[in-house]
Amino acid sequence: MASITPLSQSQPLLEKTQFTVLNKPQNQFCSIPFSRFTQSSNLFLKKSRMVVVSATTAAEKSNKRYPGEAKGFVEEMRFVAMKLHTKDQAKEGEKEPVDQPLAKWEPTVEGYLKFLVDSKLVYDTLERIVEKAPFPEYAEFRNTGLERSEVLAKDLEWFRQQGHAIPGPSTPGVTYARYLEELSEKDPQAFICHFYNTYFAHSAGGRMIGRKVAEKVLNKKELEFYKWDGDLSQLLQNVRDKLNQVAENWTREEKNHCLEETEKSFKFSGAILRLIFS
Repeated sequence: MASITPLSQSQPLLEKTQFTVLNKPQNQFCSIPFSRFTQSSNLFLKKSRMVVVSATTAAEKSNKRYPGEAKGFVEEMRFVAMKLHTKDQAKEGEKEPVDQPLAKWEPTVEGYLKFLVDSKLVYDTLERIVEKAPFPEYAEFRNTGLERSEVLAKDLEWFRQQGHAIPGPSTPGVTYARYLEELSEKDPQAFICHFYNTYFAHSAGGRMIGRKVAEKVLNKKELEFYKWDGDLSQLLQNVRDKLNQVAENWTREEKNHCLEETEKSFKFSGAILRLIFS
């Protein structure tokens, strides 16, 4: 019969036996600090916002309307030109006056003749370029009814008959004519800017100046320079329509380049205008 070992005898075995308590395994994923998730999340959101803002800015830029653009490119040119006037010349003017107000001008016949001679040179040049048309779009502006070269020739002949000596072209006119010739061969957008400002300025402020000068030195005689065959407003509108049609084929960059030329146009024409008081 098998005997049962007393518990007291088995005690040493229990004492020798070692039990190892296993540590609870750590979850490595959970051991990553939560703050790092927060930083990553914030970075992702920040980048997302940057993408959205960038896309919005690009969309706003592409949809940006330039002053006058809704009415056509001629209105954009008019807006830029008006900004270059002084307050006493136009309500939209922003430039500080550098000359005396028109009412205080003291023109001379000799100076006025210089102005007319140089003006004729500029119109001769513009009309010759349009006739030659180094760029096809120039041909759109032939025979508009705004041409001034022939009527200026008549006015200068009238002065000659009155006994006045007709001077040759002076530096302002020669310089401007040369610039227009060079520009017309390589930069149609800039040339169109000068074309627009020369003809349209004469039909507005130019007529007012002519009237004031005539009152002071010509016994109020109205020169042919300030007369047009037909309805002037309609002639101007016809040219506006053609200018708008031509500009429809330009990129926004080309349109902006045309607008940027406006200040040069004012500089050249202003130098010729000041001949009246020389």
